[in-house]
Amino acid sequence: MPDLYRDRGYDRVQHVLFSNIKIEKIMTKNMGSTDKIIRIVLAVIFGALYFTGTVTGVAGTVLLVLGGVFVLTSLISFCPIYAIVGLNTCPK
Repeated sequence: MPDLYRDRGYDRVQHVLFSNIKIEKIMTKNMGSTDKIIRIVLAVIFGALYFTGTVTGVAGTVLLVLGGVFVLTSLISFCPIYAIVGLNTCPK
């Protein structure tokens, strides 16, 4: 094992386990334009419902967080749930 790994505290098992993981495969785009637009529109609606006081309490907080997740996933064009299920709305 190279000294570089030993100096950083890696052992042989960790090196073997993580050497085959490729980040570009983990976060490949899996959302199409229509999906992103729908998520942004829903996030705006959720935010409006929360900030106008139409939905309050736990439900309002849940909608606000969900809207934030929708915006984030739309910006990076990647949905972890889609990756788990094997769904891809991105055109090939």
